Amino acid sequence: MIVLEHRDSAGWIAQTVAYLLAIAAGLLASVILIMTAGADVADGLGALWQGAFGDTEAIGQSLVAAIPLVFTGLATVMAFRAGIWNIGQEGQVFAGAMAGYWMSLQLEGAPAIVAVPAIILASIAGGAAIAALCAVLKTRFEVNEIISTMMLNYIVVYLLSYLLSGGPWIEAGSTAYHQTPLIADNFHLPEFFGLHLGAPLAVLATVAVAMLIARTSLGFELRGLGFNPVALRYKGVRVATTVVVVMAISGALSALAGVSEVFGINYRLRAEVLNGLGYTGIIVGMIGALNPWGTLVAALAFGAMANGALYMSVLTDVPSALVPAMQGILLLFVLGATVLTRYRLRIVRKEGRHG
Repeated sequence: MIVLEHRDSAGWIAQTVAYLLAIAAGLLASVILIMTAGADVADGLGALWQGAFGDTEAIGQSLVAAIPLVFTGLATVMAFRAGIWNIGQEGQVFAGAMAGYWMSLQLEGAPAIVAVPAIILASIAGGAAIAALCAVLKTRFEVNEIISTMMLNYIVVYLLSYLLSGGPWIEAGSTAYHQTPLIADNFHLPEFFGLHLGAPLAVLATVAVAMLIARTSLGFELRGLGFNPVALRYKGVRVATTVVVVMAISGALSALAGVSEVFGINYRLRAEVLNGLGYTGIIVGMIGALNPWGTLVAALAFGAMANGALYMSVLTDVPSALVPAMQGILLLFVLGATVLTRYRLRIVRKEGRHG
């Protein structure tokens, strides 16, 4: 009989090789997918590369596309490392963008040095509040966080739909497009070397999450919560408090994705520009092996793929819709590599001896 046996440790070399092979296998499967679409593989991949890294402008756009994915990916790392299945990054992105926009309405005419920090803080509070609510439902009322976070996604998204479809936030005279008026220039995120403030914030968030997990007492509690919450409780840790704090941080990180898109790129609030950022962030975090630095690399790769997809669809016969499929394929292979690094196949004879 063949059984899965848990490994004590696969070693970092074995893990690196496993993930590299998984990525290579995922790329091979993506090539086959492009072939089934009837497109030329070389032209398709060449156009994808050109659109993502072809010149300085393309690289800058790829970096900008990666910024929100860094935030939602890190949000996934925080929650999943603690064994909390936060599927609400999508709603938390929307909540952050909505809270930031609401604050901008309250600060009309305020100077940028006051308005921008206030908008970012309001956004963080909005995303953290939504996530913390789910944590309270989990710890006080034993509501499964998968259900609560997923349902809140719909509630928040439909609330924005109401606000932008005849509601108080709709742009005057814009009945065809559900969007707010353009945001005043003094509310825009400042730019540095062609990248808005979200770029350095994403790097700082990566450093902060890495240090928090590895070097703080909250990080110890977070890791213990994901490994053995019962043992953590016997050590005197208030598990319920830890769950709420971890979820609040996760929601705050997701919210930064929303505010960076609205106030750093589009300069108006529209649901279309936020759709999918939360769900893609879950994939990014998983492909990054729930490691902050791995998540940063995965976000950069996904940002490049998303930016190159439009260029690929224009110049070749490869539909841009294949890019999400390629991302899903990579996720499946990386998850398979994760299983192989944590478990091994063992042949067990009927007598109970190992072969």
